[in-house]
Amino acid sequence: MNQSGPFLRRLTIRNYKSIAACRLDLGPLAFLVGPNGSGKSNCLDALRFVAESLRTSIDHALRDRGSISEVRRRSGGHPTHFAIRLDFVLPSQDAGFYAFRVGSKESAGFEIQREELRIWPVGKLAAPCHFKVERGTVTATSEPVMPAASPDRLLLVAASGLPAFRPVYDALSAMEVYNLNPKVVADLQRPDAGERLKRDGSNAASVFQNLLPAARDRVQEYLPRIVPGIVEPVHRTLGHQETLEFRQNVKGQLHPWKFFASSMSDGTLRAFGVLLALFQSLGRPDRASVIGLEEPEMALHPGAVGILMAALREASDSNQIIVTSHSPDLLDDREINSDCLYAVTNDEGTTRIASIEAAGREAMKKRLFTAGELLRMNQLTGEEPTAGGPVEEAAAADEPDFFDALFAEPVT
Repeated sequence: MNQSGPFLRRLTIRNYKSIAACRLDLGPLAFLVGPNGSGKSNCLDALRFVAESLRTSIDHALRDRGSISEVRRRSGGHPTHFAIRLDFVLPSQDAGFYAFRVGSKESAGFEIQREELRIWPVGKLAAPCHFKVERGTVTATSEPVMPAASPDRLLLVAASGLPAFRPVYDALSAMEVYNLNPKVVADLQRPDAGERLKRDGSNAASVFQNLLPAARDRVQEYLPRIVPGIVEPVHRTLGHQETLEFRQNVKGQLHPWKFFASSMSDGTLRAFGVLLALFQSLGRPDRASVIGLEEPEMALHPGAVGILMAALREASDSNQIIVTSHSPDLLDDREINSDCLYAVTNDEGTTRIASIEAAGREAMKKRLFTAGELLRMNQLTGEEPTAGGPVEEAAAADEPDFFDALFAEPVT
C-alpha cells in the first residue's frame, strides 16, 4: 500500500437496504463472501451512495435507487432512517470520520437529520477541523465562515471549497463501485476526459487511452495471462466515437488478427474492464481511492482466477480494494489472510456481515485449508454476535442515536 496505508479504516452502516447494522475494519484488500442474495452488494452500494451524493446530490442518489423507502431497511420495526459513517486516514496522516443520517419525512421526501465531519491533525498542536449540522443548521464548526446548510443537501459538498475539508471531499467522492457490463464495453463509445472509469465501463476506451505508461503496461501484462492469445488492446477512433481493438494470436497465422471490442467474448471484456478499474490510477496518487468490485471473477475460466487474484493484490498497493465474491476458486490463494475476509449471510431478509469465526481463522493460519476450501465445505462462517455489543445494540434499538456513541475518536 502507499505510505499512508488504506484510506478507509472502518465502515459503519445502519438500516441501509437489507443491512440492520454492521461495522467493518478495513485494510488494503477486503473480501465480502457470501451466496447470491445475501446482501454483499448492499454494503458496497453504501459506499457508492456516499460518493454519488457528493458528486451530484443526495436527492439524485436516492432517486437513482427509487426513493428513501427503497434505501432504508424494511423491517417489522419500520426504521424511518438510515446512517453511514466512514473513518479514514488521509495521506497527510490526519485521521477523522465523516457521517450522516437521513430520515423520512411524514409528508414524504427526506431530510438530512445529522451530518458531521471531524479531522484530527496528527502530530500537530492545532485543534480538530470539524463541522456538525443538525436538520439544516450548522451547530458547530472550527471554521470562521461556513457556507449555508440545507436539510436536503450534504454540507460537505459546499464545504469542499474550504482547504480544511477539500481532501476529505476529494477522497470520498472518488470512491467507485464497479459492476462492469461487457455489452457496454463492446459498444462504440463517446469520447470523454477518461479520468475515471465509469461504473459499467461505458468510457473504457477513453480511460485506456488516458492511462500512464506504467498503468498501460500492467493491463497489457495481465490480460494475456488471463485470456491466452490476446496480444494487446489498442484504442481506435471511428468517426466521432471510439472503441477498443484487440490483437489476438491465431494458430497458423504469422501476424495477430485484429478484432474490435464488439467481436470479443464477455469474459475477455470483463477481464479487461476489471484490470482497467484496478490500474487506472497507477502513477496518479491524487486519484487513488477506494475501488469496489462486484464478483470480478464472473465469466472467467477457473484457471485464470489465480492471475486475477495476483492483479487484485498488486493493485491494492496503490488503491484500497473491496471485492464481493462467492467463488471458491478466487479464494484458493493461500496468501489470503483471514483478517481481510468477511462472511455475509441473510437471515429472513436481514443481512449480517461478520469476521470469520475462530476455527476458520485458525485453520487458515495453520494452512490446513484455504478460504476457498472452507467455502466449498460451507465452513467459511462469521463470528457469532457478542450479546450487548455495540453493533448488536444498534440493530436492536432505534434510540438513542446510533452515532452518539461513535462521535468520539477516529479509527487509527
